[in-house]
Amino acid sequence: MGRMPNRLIVPQALLLVLVLEFGPVPSFAQLDAYRSRFESALKQHGVVGGATAVIHGGKPAAEFFFGEAIQQRHRPVDAETAYNWASITKTLTAIAILQLRDRGRLSLDDPAVRYVPELREVHDVFGPVDAITIRHLLTHSAGFRNPTWPWDCDAGSDCDWQPFEPAKWSQVAAMLPYTRVAFTPGSRWSYSNLGYVFLGQIVERLSGDDFEVYIDKNILKPLGMTSSYFDRAPYFLEEHVAASYLRSGSRLSEQPFNFDTGITTSNSGLKAPITDMERYARFLMGDPGNSLYEIVLKRSSLEEAWTGVLPATEPGQAPTSYTSGPHGAQPKMGLGFFILEVNGHRYIYHDGDQGGFSSELLIDPSGGSAGILAVNTTDTGGQAPSDTSHPQSNTEPDRTTDLRQTLRGELIQSVFPSFANR
Repeated sequence: MGRMPNRLIVPQALLLVLVLEFGPVPSFAQLDAYRSRFESALKQHGVVGGATAVIHGGKPAAEFFFGEAIQQRHRPVDAETAYNWASITKTLTAIAILQLRDRGRLSLDDPAVRYVPELREVHDVFGPVDAITIRHLLTHSAGFRNPTWPWDCDAGSDCDWQPFEPAKWSQVAAMLPYTRVAFTPGSRWSYSNLGYVFLGQIVERLSGDDFEVYIDKNILKPLGMTSSYFDRAPYFLEEHVAASYLRSGSRLSEQPFNFDTGITTSNSGLKAPITDMERYARFLMGDPGNSLYEIVLKRSSLEEAWTGVLPATEPGQAPTSYTSGPHGAQPKMGLGFFILEVNGHRYIYHDGDQGGFSSELLIDPSGGSAGILAVNTTDTGGQAPSDTSHPQSNTEPDRTTDLRQTLRGELIQSVFPSFANR
Protein backbone atom coordinates (compact mmCIF):
# COMPACT_ATOMS: atom_id res chain seq x y z
CA MET A 1 0.00 0.00 0.00
CA GLY A 2 1.45 3.40 -0.99
CA ARG A 3 2.11 6.14 1.54
CA MET A 4 2.00 9.85 0.80
CA PRO A 5 4.89 12.06 1.99
CA ASN A 6 4.42 13.71 5.39
CA ARG A 7 1.24 11.77 6.03
CA LEU A 8 1.06 8.98 8.55
CA ILE A 9 -1.07 6.14 7.21
CA VAL A 10 -1.95 2.91 9.01
CA PRO A 11 -3.59 0.25 6.82
CA GLN A 12 -7.09 -0.80 7.87
CA ALA A 13 -5.90 -4.40 8.24
CA LEU A 14 -3.38 -3.25 10.83
CA LEU A 15 -6.06 -1.40 12.75
CA LEU A 16 -8.06 -4.63 12.92
CA VAL A 17 -4.99 -6.55 14.06
CA LEU A 18 -4.38 -4.01 16.81
CA VAL A 19 -7.93 -4.27 18.09
CA LEU A 20 -7.90 -8.07 18.01
CA GLU A 21 -4.38 -8.56 19.35
CA PHE A 22 -4.12 -5.79 21.92
CA GLY A 23 -7.64 -6.38 23.18
CA PRO A 24 -9.77 -3.82 25.01
CA VAL A 25 -10.41 -0.39 23.56
CA PRO A 26 -8.30 1.51 26.20
CA SER A 27 -5.05 -0.02 24.90
CA PHE A 28 -5.93 0.79 21.30
CA ALA A 29 -7.03 4.29 22.24
CA GLN A 30 -3.66 4.96 23.85
CA LEU A 31 -1.87 3.69 20.75
CA ASP A 32 -3.98 5.96 18.58
CA ALA A 33 -3.14 8.93 20.82
CA TYR A 34 0.55 8.02 20.61
CA ARG A 35 0.32 7.85 16.81
CA SER A 36 -1.18 11.34 16.76
CA ARG A 37 1.49 12.67 19.10
CA PHE A 38 4.18 11.07 16.92
CA GLU A 39 2.84 12.71 13.79
CA SER A 40 2.43 16.14 15.38
CA ALA A 41 5.90 16.05 16.98
CA LEU A 42 7.58 15.24 13.65
CA LYS A 43 5.63 17.99 11.87
CA GLN A 44 6.50 20.48 14.62
CA HIS A 45 10.22 19.81 14.21
CA GLY A 46 10.21 19.79 10.41
CA VAL A 47 11.29 16.16 10.24
CA VAL A 48 11.57 14.81 6.70
CA GLY A 49 10.80 11.20 7.64
CA GLY A 50 10.68 8.69 10.45
CA ALA A 51 9.07 5.63 11.97
CA THR A 52 8.03 4.31 15.34
CA ALA A 53 6.96 0.90 16.62
CA VAL A 54 5.27 -0.18 19.84
CA ILE A 55 5.55 -3.81 20.98
CA HIS A 56 3.74 -5.68 23.72
CA GLY A 57 4.49 -9.31 24.55
CA GLY A 58 4.52 -11.62 21.57
CA LYS A 59 1.86 -9.63 19.73
CA PRO A 60 2.51 -8.01 16.33
CA ALA A 61 4.18 -4.63 16.59
CA ALA A 62 2.17 -1.49 15.92
CA GLU A 63 4.20 0.38 13.29
CA PHE A 64 3.66 3.97 12.21
CA PHE A 65 5.46 5.69 9.33
CA PHE A 66 5.87 9.35 8.44
CA GLY A 67 7.16 11.33 5.50
CA GLU A 68 10.05 10.63 3.17
CA ALA A 69 13.22 8.59 3.45
CA ILE A 70 14.88 10.74 0.78
CA GLN A 71 13.28 14.11 0.19
CA GLN A 72 14.99 14.78 -3.13
CA ARG A 73 13.50 11.59 -4.63
CA HIS A 74 10.19 11.81 -2.74
CA ARG A 75 10.73 8.25 -1.60
CA PRO A 76 8.30 7.46 1.24
CA VAL A 77 9.33 5.88 4.50
CA ASP A 78 8.29 2.23 4.83
CA ALA A 79 9.08 -0.81 6.95
CA GLU A 80 12.28 -1.51 4.98
CA THR A 81 13.76 1.99 5.34
CA ALA A 82 17.17 1.73 7.02
CA TYR A 83 18.31 4.34 9.56
CA ASN A 84 21.57 4.98 11.32
CA TRP A 85 20.87 4.03 14.96
CA ALA A 86 23.97 5.89 16.09
CA SER A 87 24.76 5.43 19.79
CA ILE A 88 22.22 2.65 20.26
CA THR A 89 25.12 0.65 18.76
CA LYS A 90 26.76 0.98 22.17
CA THR A 91 24.24 -1.47 23.62
CA LEU A 92 25.49 -4.11 21.15
CA THR A 93 29.06 -3.34 22.18
CA ALA A 94 28.13 -3.81 25.83
CA ILE A 95 26.45 -7.13 25.05
CA ALA A 96 29.57 -8.27 23.18
CA ILE A 97 31.74 -7.45 26.19
CA LEU A 98 29.35 -9.34 28.49
CA GLN A 99 29.40 -12.32 26.11
CA LEU A 100 33.19 -12.41 26.32
CA ARG A 101 33.01 -12.09 30.11
CA ASP A 102 30.48 -14.92 30.38
CA ARG A 103 32.80 -17.09 28.30
CA GLY A 104 35.71 -16.42 30.64
CA ARG A 105 37.71 -14.23 28.26
CA LEU A 106 37.83 -11.17 30.50
CA SER A 107 36.69 -9.64 33.78
CA LEU A 108 34.83 -6.33 33.87
CA ASP A 109 37.29 -5.17 36.51
CA ASP A 110 40.34 -5.89 34.35
CA PRO A 111 42.43 -2.81 33.48
CA ALA A 112 41.51 -1.69 29.97
CA VAL A 113 45.21 -1.15 29.24
CA ARG A 114 45.73 -4.92 29.53
CA TYR A 115 43.89 -5.35 26.23
CA VAL A 116 44.64 -1.97 24.65
CA PRO A 117 48.24 -1.24 25.69
CA GLU A 118 48.27 1.98 23.67
CA LEU A 119 46.24 3.51 26.51
CA ARG A 120 49.52 3.67 28.44
CA GLU A 121 50.13 6.90 26.48
CA VAL A 122 47.12 8.70 28.00
CA HIS A 123 47.82 11.59 30.38
CA ASP A 124 46.33 10.64 33.78
CA VAL A 125 47.02 12.96 36.71
CA PHE A 126 44.83 10.85 39.00
CA GLY A 127 47.13 7.85 39.16
CA PRO A 128 48.22 4.89 37.05
CA VAL A 129 46.16 4.34 33.92
CA ASP A 130 45.76 0.74 35.10
CA ALA A 131 43.00 2.03 37.39
CA ILE A 132 40.72 2.47 34.36
CA THR A 133 38.73 -0.74 34.02
CA ILE A 134 36.45 -2.21 31.38
CA ARG A 135 33.57 -1.53 33.77
CA HIS A 136 34.48 2.18 33.80
CA LEU A 137 34.38 2.26 30.00
CA LEU A 138 30.97 0.55 29.93
CA THR A 139 29.49 3.00 32.46
CA HIS A 140 31.02 6.17 30.94
CA SER A 141 32.93 6.76 34.17
CA ALA A 142 36.52 6.39 32.93
CA GLY A 143 37.09 10.13 32.54
CA PHE A 144 37.62 10.20 28.77
CA ARG A 145 36.32 12.99 26.54
CA ASN A 146 33.04 12.66 24.65
CA PRO A 147 34.08 13.10 20.98
CA THR A 148 36.46 10.82 19.10
CA TRP A 149 38.19 13.84 17.57
CA PRO A 150 39.58 16.02 20.40
CA TRP A 151 38.63 19.23 18.63
CA ASP A 152 35.74 20.94 16.86
CA CYS A 153 36.36 22.64 13.55
CA ASP A 154 34.92 26.11 13.05
CA ALA A 155 37.18 27.48 10.35
CA GLY A 156 34.77 27.32 7.44
CA SER A 157 36.15 25.79 4.26
CA ASP A 158 39.35 24.81 6.06
CA CYS A 159 37.37 21.97 7.66
CA ASP A 160 36.23 20.08 4.60
CA TRP A 161 39.41 17.98 4.31
CA GLN A 162 38.75 16.21 7.61
CA PRO A 163 37.10 12.77 7.52
CA PHE A 164 33.64 12.40 9.02
CA GLU A 165 35.04 10.18 11.80
CA PRO A 166 38.53 8.72 12.39
CA ALA A 167 38.91 6.07 9.70
CA LYS A 168 41.63 3.98 11.34
CA TRP A 169 42.73 2.93 14.80
CA SER A 170 46.14 4.44 14.07
CA GLN A 171 44.53 7.90 13.96
CA VAL A 172 42.94 7.43 17.39
CA ALA A 173 46.16 5.94 18.79
CA ALA A 174 48.13 8.94 17.52
CA MET A 175 45.90 11.21 19.62
CA LEU A 176 46.31 9.25 22.86
CA PRO A 177 49.43 11.16 24.05
CA TYR A 178 47.24 14.29 23.79
CA THR A 179 44.31 12.68 25.59
CA ARG A 180 43.78 13.35 29.28
CA VAL A 181 41.70 11.70 31.97
CA ALA A 182 39.33 14.40 33.26
CA PHE A 183 38.44 12.96 36.68
CA THR A 184 39.15 10.06 38.99
CA PRO A 185 37.87 6.94 37.22
CA GLY A 186 34.62 5.69 38.71
CA SER A 187 33.90 8.90 40.61
CA ARG A 188 31.22 10.24 38.26
CA TRP A 189 29.58 9.91 34.84
CA SER A 190 30.59 11.66 31.63
CA TYR A 191 29.43 10.35 28.26
CA SER A 192 32.30 9.17 26.10
CA ASN A 193 32.16 7.96 22.51
CA LEU A 194 35.91 7.50 22.69
CA GLY A 195 35.55 5.01 25.54
CA TYR A 196 33.38 2.80 23.36
CA VAL A 197 36.01 2.87 20.61
CA PHE A 198 38.33 1.30 23.18
CA LEU A 199 35.69 -1.33 24.01
CA GLY A 200 35.41 -2.14 20.30
CA GLN A 201 39.14 -2.71 20.22
CA ILE A 202 38.86 -5.13 23.15
CA VAL A 203 36.17 -7.11 21.30
CA GLU A 204 38.34 -7.31 18.19
CA ARG A 205 41.56 -8.22 19.94
CA LEU A 206 40.04 -10.95 22.11
CA SER A 207 37.79 -12.49 19.46
CA GLY A 208 40.10 -12.22 16.45
CA ASP A 209 37.18 -10.85 14.40
CA ASP A 210 36.59 -7.34 13.12
CA PHE A 211 34.04 -5.70 15.41
CA GLU A 212 31.34 -5.74 12.72
CA VAL A 213 31.94 -9.43 11.99
CA TYR A 214 31.80 -10.36 15.67
CA ILE A 215 28.50 -8.53 16.22
CA ASP A 216 26.98 -9.99 13.04
CA LYS A 217 27.97 -13.55 13.98
CA ASN A 218 27.05 -13.42 17.66
CA ILE A 219 24.10 -10.98 17.92
CA LEU A 220 22.55 -9.92 14.60
CA LYS A 221 22.35 -13.31 12.86
CA PRO A 222 21.10 -15.28 15.90
CA LEU A 223 18.34 -12.70 16.45
CA GLY A 224 17.29 -12.77 12.78
CA MET A 225 18.38 -9.18 12.10
CA THR A 226 19.22 -10.05 8.49
CA SER A 227 18.68 -6.55 7.09
CA SER A 228 21.06 -4.95 9.62
CA TYR A 229 24.62 -3.99 8.81
CA PHE A 230 27.38 -1.54 9.71
CA ASP A 231 28.39 1.58 7.82
CA ARG A 232 27.76 1.47 4.05
CA ALA A 233 24.85 -0.63 2.85
CA PRO A 234 25.33 -3.93 1.03
CA TYR A 235 24.29 -3.64 -2.60
CA PHE A 236 20.96 -5.43 -2.17
CA LEU A 237 19.86 -2.98 0.56
CA GLU A 238 21.13 0.28 -0.99
CA GLU A 239 17.69 1.34 -2.23
CA HIS A 240 16.36 1.32 1.34
CA VAL A 241 18.96 3.66 2.89
CA ALA A 242 17.46 6.84 4.36
CA ALA A 243 19.11 10.19 3.79
CA SER A 244 19.54 12.51 6.78
CA TYR A 245 19.29 16.23 7.45
CA LEU A 246 19.97 18.99 9.95
CA ARG A 247 17.28 21.64 10.34
CA SER A 248 18.19 25.13 11.58
CA GLY A 249 15.06 27.21 11.39
CA SER A 250 13.87 27.03 7.77
CA ARG A 251 17.21 25.80 6.46
CA LEU A 252 17.58 22.07 5.77
CA SER A 253 21.14 20.79 5.30
CA GLU A 254 21.90 17.38 3.83
CA GLN A 255 24.25 15.18 5.84
CA PRO A 256 26.63 12.44 4.63
CA PHE A 257 24.71 9.71 2.81
CA ASN A 258 25.38 5.98 3.23
CA PHE A 259 28.51 6.83 5.18
CA ASP A 260 31.30 4.91 6.90
CA THR A 261 31.85 5.54 10.63
CA GLY A 262 35.42 4.27 10.43
CA ILE A 263 37.04 3.08 13.63
CA THR A 264 34.10 4.52 15.60
CA THR A 265 31.75 1.74 14.45
CA SER A 266 31.51 0.30 17.97
CA ASN A 267 29.93 3.49 19.26
CA SER A 268 27.73 4.49 16.33
CA GLY A 269 27.83 2.29 13.23
CA LEU A 270 24.62 0.20 13.23
CA LYS A 271 22.22 0.62 10.28
CA ALA A 272 18.90 -1.23 10.31
CA PRO A 273 15.20 -0.99 9.43
CA ILE A 274 12.74 -0.63 12.26
CA THR A 275 11.59 -4.24 11.76
CA ASP A 276 15.03 -5.56 12.70
CA MET A 277 15.12 -3.29 15.74
CA GLU A 278 11.82 -4.87 16.79
CA ARG A 279 13.64 -8.23 16.85
CA TYR A 280 16.34 -6.69 19.01
CA ALA A 281 13.74 -5.18 21.35
CA ARG A 282 12.01 -8.57 21.72
CA PHE A 283 15.31 -10.12 22.75
CA LEU A 284 15.78 -7.42 25.37
CA MET A 285 12.19 -7.83 26.58
CA GLY A 286 12.85 -11.56 26.99
CA ASP A 287 10.93 -14.75 26.35
CA PRO A 288 11.50 -17.80 28.62
CA GLY A 289 10.39 -20.04 25.75
CA ASN A 290 13.14 -18.84 23.41
CA SER A 291 16.33 -20.70 24.32
CA LEU A 292 18.29 -18.81 21.65
CA TYR A 293 17.99 -15.62 23.66
CA GLU A 294 19.92 -17.22 26.51
CA ILE A 295 22.65 -18.27 24.08
CA VAL A 296 23.03 -14.69 22.83
CA LEU A 297 23.23 -13.42 26.42
CA LYS A 298 22.06 -14.84 29.70
CA ARG A 299 19.11 -13.03 31.24
CA SER A 300 21.10 -12.62 34.44
CA SER A 301 23.80 -10.75 32.51
CA LEU A 302 21.20 -8.43 31.00
CA GLU A 303 19.82 -7.74 34.46
CA GLU A 304 23.37 -6.97 35.59
CA ALA A 305 23.68 -4.49 32.72
CA TRP A 306 20.39 -2.92 33.82
CA THR A 307 21.55 -2.17 37.35
CA GLY A 308 22.13 1.56 37.78
CA VAL A 309 25.67 2.31 38.91
CA LEU A 310 25.79 6.12 39.09
CA PRO A 311 23.63 9.11 38.10
CA ALA A 312 23.79 9.99 34.41
CA THR A 313 24.41 13.68 34.93
CA GLU A 314 27.28 16.09 34.40
CA PRO A 315 27.88 19.11 36.64
CA GLY A 316 26.82 22.35 35.00
CA GLN A 317 25.23 20.63 32.00
CA ALA A 318 21.54 21.01 31.16
CA PRO A 319 19.53 17.77 30.90
CA THR A 320 19.23 16.08 27.50
CA SER A 321 17.14 13.16 26.25
CA TYR A 322 19.95 10.92 27.47
CA THR A 323 20.00 12.36 30.99
CA SER A 324 16.42 13.12 31.98
CA GLY A 325 13.00 11.51 32.25
CA PRO A 326 9.36 12.49 32.84
CA HIS A 327 8.65 14.68 35.87
CA GLY A 328 12.35 15.28 36.46
CA ALA A 329 13.23 11.61 36.95
CA GLN A 330 17.01 11.16 37.00
CA PRO A 331 18.38 8.24 34.94
CA LYS A 332 21.28 6.11 36.09
CA MET A 333 23.94 4.46 33.98
CA GLY A 334 24.32 0.71 33.85
CA LEU A 335 26.58 -1.40 31.65
CA GLY A 336 25.87 0.21 28.29
CA PHE A 337 22.21 0.95 29.08
CA PHE A 338 20.43 3.83 30.82
CA ILE A 339 18.04 2.96 33.64
CA LEU A 340 15.09 5.21 34.46
CA GLU A 341 12.63 4.83 37.35
CA VAL A 342 9.30 6.62 37.13
CA ASN A 343 6.83 6.14 39.99
CA GLY A 344 8.72 3.05 41.11
CA HIS A 345 8.65 1.43 37.66
CA ARG A 346 11.90 0.66 35.85
CA TYR A 347 12.55 1.42 32.17
CA ILE A 348 15.67 0.67 30.12
CA TYR A 349 16.70 2.86 27.20
CA HIS A 350 19.36 4.28 24.95
CA ASP A 351 19.22 7.14 22.47
CA GLY A 352 21.25 7.82 19.35
CA ASP A 353 22.29 10.98 17.44
CA GLN A 354 24.55 11.20 14.44
CA GLY A 355 24.66 13.28 11.30
CA GLY A 356 20.97 14.21 11.36
CA PHE A 357 19.59 10.87 12.60
CA SER A 358 17.92 10.71 16.03
CA SER A 359 16.66 7.49 17.59
CA GLU A 360 15.48 5.85 20.78
CA LEU A 361 15.04 2.31 22.09
CA LEU A 362 12.88 2.09 25.23
CA ILE A 363 12.15 -1.16 27.10
CA ASP A 364 9.63 -1.86 29.88
CA PRO A 365 10.99 -5.24 31.09
CA SER A 366 8.41 -6.03 33.75
CA GLY A 367 5.52 -4.83 31.59
CA GLY A 368 6.72 -6.73 28.53
CA SER A 369 6.60 -3.68 26.25
CA ALA A 370 8.96 -1.67 24.09
CA GLY A 371 8.98 1.49 22.00
CA ILE A 372 11.30 2.24 19.07
CA LEU A 373 11.75 5.54 17.27
CA ALA A 374 13.93 6.73 14.40
CA VAL A 375 13.86 10.01 12.44
CA ASN A 376 16.13 11.22 9.68
CA THR A 377 16.13 14.92 10.65
CA THR A 378 17.64 16.66 13.67
CA ASP A 379 16.01 19.93 14.70
CA THR A 380 18.84 22.05 16.07
CA GLY A 381 16.38 24.41 17.74
CA GLY A 382 15.98 27.10 15.11
CA GLN A 383 19.44 28.51 15.67
CA ALA A 384 21.20 30.56 13.02
CA PRO A 385 22.47 28.28 10.25
CA SER A 386 25.90 26.94 11.11
CA ASP A 387 28.78 26.34 8.75
CA THR A 388 28.08 23.20 6.73
CA SER A 389 31.43 22.73 5.01
CA HIS A 390 32.35 20.00 7.48
CA PRO A 391 29.94 17.16 8.39
CA GLN A 392 28.83 17.07 12.01
CA SER A 393 29.18 13.52 13.28
CA ASN A 394 27.32 13.70 16.57
CA THR A 395 24.84 16.55 16.49
CA GLU A 396 22.15 16.33 19.16
CA PRO A 397 18.79 18.09 18.87
CA ASP A 398 18.30 21.27 20.84
CA ARG A 399 17.85 19.96 24.38
CA THR A 400 14.78 22.14 24.99
CA THR A 401 12.85 20.83 21.98
CA ASP A 402 13.97 17.21 21.57
CA LEU A 403 10.94 15.33 20.25
CA ARG A 404 12.07 12.12 21.98
CA GLN A 405 11.24 13.59 25.37
CA THR A 406 7.63 14.09 24.28
CA LEU A 407 7.22 10.62 22.81
CA ARG A 408 9.03 8.89 25.69
CA GLY A 409 6.65 10.56 28.13
CA GLU A 410 3.65 9.41 26.09
CA LEU A 411 4.85 5.80 26.16
CA ILE A 412 5.77 5.77 29.85
CA GLN A 413 2.74 7.60 31.14
CA SER A 414 0.00 6.29 28.85
CA VAL A 415 0.79 3.49 26.41
CA PHE A 416 2.82 1.06 28.51
CA PRO A 417 0.49 1.33 31.56
CA SER A 418 -2.50 0.62 29.32
CA PHE A 419 -0.92 -2.72 28.37
CA ALA A 420 0.19 -3.56 31.90
CA ASN A 421 -3.27 -2.92 33.35
CA ARG A 422 -5.06 -5.36 31.07
